[in-house]
Order: sequence, then structure tokens, then C-alpha cells
Amino acid sequence: MAEAHQASSLLSSLSSDGAEVELSSPVWQEIYLCALRSWKRHLWRVWNDFLAGVVPATPLSWLFLFSTIQLACLLQLDPSLGLMEKIKELLPDWGGQHHQLQGLLSAAVFASCLWGALIFTLHVALRLLLSHHGWLLEPHGAMSSPTKTWLALVRIFSGRHPRLFSFQRALPRQPVPSAQETVRKYLESVRPVLGDDAFDRATALANEFLRLHAPRLQLYLQLKSWCTSNYVSDWWEEFVYLRSRGSLINSTYYMMDFLYVTPTPLQAARAGNAVHTLLLYRHLLNRQEISPTLLMGMRPLCSAQYERMFNTTRIPGVEKDYLRHLQDSRHVAVFHRGRFFRVGTHSPNGLLSPRALEQQFQDILDDPSPACPLEEHLAALTAAPRSMWAQVRESVKTHAATALEAVEGAAFFVSLDSEPAGLTREDPAASLDAYAHALLAGRGHDRWFDKSFTLIVFSNGKLGLSVEHSWADCPVSGHLWEFTLATECFQLGYATDGHCKGHPDPTLPQPQRLQWDLPEQIQPSISLALRGAKTLSGNIDCHVFPFSHFGKSFIKCCHVSSDSFIQLVLQLAHFRDRGQFCLTYESAMTRLFLEGRTETVRSCTREACQFVRAMDNKETDQKCLALFRVAVDKHQALLKAAMSGQGIDRHLFALYIMSRLLHMQSPFLTQVQSQQWLLSTSQVPVQQTHLIDVHNYPDYVSSGGGFGPAHDHGYGISYIFMGENAITFHISSKKSSTETDSHRLGQHIENALLDVASLFRVGQHFKRQFRGENSDYRYNFLSCKTVDPNTPTSSTNL
Repeated sequence: MAEAHQASSLLSSLSSDGAEVELSSPVWQEIYLCALRSWKRHLWRVWNDFLAGVVPATPLSWLFLFSTIQLACLLQLDPSLGLMEKIKELLPDWGGQHHQLQGLLSAAVFASCLWGALIFTLHVALRLLLSHHGWLLEPHGAMSSPTKTWLALVRIFSGRHPRLFSFQRALPRQPVPSAQETVRKYLESVRPVLGDDAFDRATALANEFLRLHAPRLQLYLQLKSWCTSNYVSDWWEEFVYLRSRGSLINSTYYMMDFLYVTPTPLQAARAGNAVHTLLLYRHLLNRQEISPTLLMGMRPLCSAQYERMFNTTRIPGVEKDYLRHLQDSRHVAVFHRGRFFRVGTHSPNGLLSPRALEQQFQDILDDPSPACPLEEHLAALTAAPRSMWAQVRESVKTHAATALEAVEGAAFFVSLDSEPAGLTREDPAASLDAYAHALLAGRGHDRWFDKSFTLIVFSNGKLGLSVEHSWADCPVSGHLWEFTLATECFQLGYATDGHCKGHPDPTLPQPQRLQWDLPEQIQPSISLALRGAKTLSGNIDCHVFPFSHFGKSFIKCCHVSSDSFIQLVLQLAHFRDRGQFCLTYESAMTRLFLEGRTETVRSCTREACQFVRAMDNKETDQKCLALFRVAVDKHQALLKAAMSGQGIDRHLFALYIMSRLLHMQSPFLTQVQSQQWLLSTSQVPVQQTHLIDVHNYPDYVSSGGGFGPAHDHGYGISYIFMGENAITFHISSKKSSTETDSHRLGQHIENALLDVASLFRVGQHFKRQFRGENSDYRYNFLSCKTVDPNTPTSSTNL
């Protein structure tokens, strides 16, 4: 994911004087502050749950228990075994006339204590159950009797209708792996990419680290794990994201609209439905009415990242940024043709209808007023180096505090672009590439990169999402995006003329134009930021292509993991492209644990290299297939280890931060953190919400999203399985590099897919059958279209 770029720049983010001063604080103080922040978050969640009426359990459950105890007392039974009489003795003596009141109070106290004890017992039992990871090691599709028993117990202790945050206090903490095991895995992972001399030096440094530094660092790390919710996630957010001083373009990722369908060509109508849907999602989120995500339909995942999805802005600082999150916001900030607007989203009666929001956006589109001086390119500052933007922001805040607060305090940011985007029949390849580039970087001044996410609406009705990475990872924002596309298209729908359903509201106030009374002194800073943003944007080469010869359905028939299949294809394609192997970053989630985020799967294994060399040497299909299966098994083992908290890189990262806090110089840890990821990969999750029936509506599938490369001479690759029979790849690289070419790698990926698939078929016959006569086969199946507004879009279609 885009985090690979931030992880690669960790050393540079800790090299400034300011960072050194910050890390000079005693390690005990740092652990104390981490624990304090963790417990503050915990107490805030408890209070928030109490307000929502769902934790520690619903009030009805307490009322039911209290009523049962009272009924037992009426029947002259004592369920407390004498405890209520003891409680009565402790209450003040109010005289005989208050004897009944004392009985009620003692029953209420006993019911509360019993209620709390039962809930605590349930949480402890559920935490013990969720700490079991044996099911993860079982073959896919097979479930043993112990696992079936475990799953049944999890469902019993989870309750009938768990809410989004119901499992948070029952999730186990992420374990701290053994230092010896982590170092062993690390050396194994770098062996394929290091020469003999380099590997011997790495081994010597590793042994020195285990002997001199590891025991003390491991002890402090264990202490931190006992005091905080997660031993690594808070440091990951701070040092990898918030301390990074580079442009946010480097860490931003994007998500695309439906590939083949545009529900309406009207820009304002699509914006109205999309904004309304996003705010409906926020309403469900606030009430915790979103179902918790279950891995493989069994194991609940941590939902902590959902908390800062809306009303959140990354505020720049000279040394480090911080995330500002508001409890509520009743407006969105809108950018159009260099102008900023504040659009209210609620009336006294509640959330505005999609038609009312469309009316607001249409007023903005029809507004002929020009941008004010310094306003048009102001947002380029959010793409500038963070220290520079932090200094300029103080001046902006002094002179235009109201306008700045309207943007930073918005629920999210909306950009109404003046250009069309999306797939076109005339030039499908170039149009998709331009679409991806517009979402990733825009023109450098038409996105407020500090906001948690920006909704982008193009002039032809196409949508897109640009996401700031520090607050959450792709699966969380992907869940939001799936809900948005499904709801705005199928449930809300559009009228026959393409407008949102409903009627305009003539009493609705006009959108508020924001006024930026800025001093001329910041003009050079804006110009410098704009040049830098355009340079960064112009240097990114994006290539998106759908592969339609086969997809997940065929890979399932091969009895291999679809993710492992693609990862080995990428290794083969990259070797053909560069002629060598490299460290490969694949993002895996650790949300099986409380506040878990991601872990790295190092996909370039010795087994994968042996398979690639066999393919390159034109070995027999039987030998290549045997090596392929061995490599798949190795990749699956690494993936499951990463998901169960036994990965390599987050542990080494935490050890490195601890060594800096202790002023301990470790050449081994420095070498580890200076590694470069020339190939950064990630699978975009799909069908998390199950709101779209892809079998009956195969065109209504998002084409995924992508991110920039982690290295100036590397690639960033994301992929998504579109239904059962297609895969879309998003490839990025730097145009300034003479070693990379996104289109060239794309061609290698296509060929590698067919070559690997042919191992499961009849060799050359399979290749001839699927390659066909037309070399541009990727777009032969496209059916780009705008949906007929008369198409039924009721919720029954879901």
C-alpha cells in the first residue's frame, strides 16, 4: 500500500533536529504517555458507547435482570443467597415506612453488580476465544471439529446482533514476537536479494544485535505492550505518517467509480446522491448500526479505524502533524474552479435530501464569479512539505480563520472537477490512466489533502475518492466506498431525467462562498507549493488495465489462494521487467487484534525465486507447477503469520523506535529501516458490504484503486478481483526513472498471468485460445455506458 513509501522514509523523518529533541525524552516517560493516550481512547469509547446505549450492554438487559430478581422476591425466593440482606444493612436506616424502598435499592445494587459481573465474564470468555488462531492455519475450505466448536462458542458469546464496536473490549492485544524468531525470518527474507558477502554482513550484524541489544529492547517493548492497547500502532501512526515531512501526495491513495456504468451524467445530481449517502453512512456509524467486519465470516476485526473517518483533518506541524477530530460537523467544504464554498448538509428537520443537496451543488456550478486573488491555488499548500505548510498556515489562520475553519471543520471535502473522467470507447487505455492520475494527484491545487478524504465528482458524473492515509487503511475506506456506490445507485436512484429523486426546495439558502483575505506575503509560498505539487503530480505514471480472460473463479478451480496466485505472477512479471529480484512489500492486516493496522508480507521468497527461474529457463510445466505450489504454500504461511501477529517488519520497527528512545545505536536495526521497497503491492478488498449482487449486476463493480510507488525507481501495484472473471490492476511508477515503465510492466503482468494459468491447462493451446488475434484484448469486453434512468433502482435489486 502507500504506507510502503512512508515506511521507506522513516530514517529521514527522524533525522531532523526537532525529531531528535522529541526522542530525547526518557523511555519511561514515553511508555507512560503511550499508556495514558491508550487509556484516554478507551475511556472515550466507553463514554461514547454509553451515550449510544450499547455498552456494556443494553439497558433492557439490566432491566430484565432487575425485574427477574423482583419477581423472585415476590415469590419469596432469594436469588442473591442473602447478599441483598447484607446490602440492606449497609444502607441508611430510614425508618419502617421506607422498608420497601430499601428492598428496591438493595435489589438494584445486586442486579447492577450481577449484571456487571456477567458482562465482564462474557468479555473475558470472548477474549479467550478470540485469542485462538488455530482456525487460520487450517486449509481453505476445510473446517475441523474443534474449529466448528470454537466458532459456535464465538457466536454464542457474541450475542444475537453485535454492533460495530461490540467486540472492541474483547479483542486480544497484538503479541510481541520473539526477537530471535523475527531476526531469523528477516535473514530468510533478504537471502534471495542479497549476494553472499552482503548476506554474511547482515548475518553478523543480526547476531551482534541479538547478543547486545535485543534483550533490553525486547523487555521495554513487552512493558509497553502491557500498558497500551497495541504495542506498535500508535508509533506507526506517529513516526511513519505524522512525522513524515514530505508531500501527502506520496502517501495518498484513491478509489474509482464503477468501471462500466455511470448512473447519471449530471454532475450536481451525482454529487447530491453521493454526499447524502456518505452522511447516511456517518449516521449509521455514530449509532454503531454498521455490522462488524468478520474475517472469512467467522472472526471479528477491530473497528477502531472507523472512529476518525469523518470530521477529521490532519493539521500540519513543524516537527509532526496531529489529527484533529470533531464529534460532529453539519457542512461540507466544496471546491470548484478555484473557489471554496461551505454547503450546509442539515436543516432543522435533519439531513437534507439528495435533491436539496443537488440544488446546492448546481448553484455552485452555475456561479460565474471568479476566484479571488491567492484563492485559486491555495490548496496546493496542503500538498507542500509539511513544515512549510505549517508555517504558512499560521498566517492563513490569522487572516482567514473563518474560511480555514470551514474547510478543516467540514465533514469531508468535495471537489467538483471541470473535466470529464472515466473509461471511454475512443481510447480506453489512455482514459483509464488519466482517470487514475486525476484521482491520485489532481492538478496539485484542487484537493485539500489534509482532509480524511475528498469526494471527487467529475463533469460527466464520474466519482472518485482520494484518501489521506494516516487515519486508516484501505479496507476501512473501501467499506465506506462500497456502501456509497451501492446505496446512491440502487437505493436512492435517479429520476427519469437523471436528477436526484424528489423536488427542489425554493426556501433553501444559497451555498456560502468562503472569503480568503490573505496577505500578499504568502504568494511566493503558494507559487512554490504549486510548482512542487505539479512536479510531483507530473512525475507519476499511472497505468490501469482490466484483465478479463479469467479471474477468481478460474484460480479457485486451480485450488490455490487467489492472492498468492497474483503475488507469484507479479514476481514473474517484475523479474522479466527488471531482470532481478527485489524486496517486495505486500500489505496484510492485523485487525484481528485491538487497534491493529497492517503488517508486511515479504512476498519475494526463496521459493518464489525458484519458481520464477524455472519459468525463465523454460522448464517443464510439471516442474514449474510443482515449484509454483511450493511457493504458494510459503506465501500463505507468511500471510497467516503476519495476520496472527508473527510478522517481521512491525516488530523490527518498534524495536528501532525503542532503540532511539534509549539512545542505543544498533547498526542492524538501522540497516533494516534503510531498506528500499522497489515493489509495493496490495490487494483492494471487495464485497465487504454485500450490497451489490455482482452475479445479476456484473457491471456494477468498482474497479478498485491505487497508490504511488514507494521508491523513485520502483513500482506501486494494487489489484482487485472484479466479480469472478476479471482482475483490474493499478500500476504506478515515476516518469523520471529510466528503470521503470508502468505500461511495460503491465504487459509483462498480462503475459505472466497467461503463462502461469497455462500450467493448469494444456500449455500452448490455452495461450492461443485466450490470447486471441487482437493484441488489445483487455478492452474487447467493455460496455461503457450511462445507465438508463428508467432502470429499476429500488432496494429489491440489491
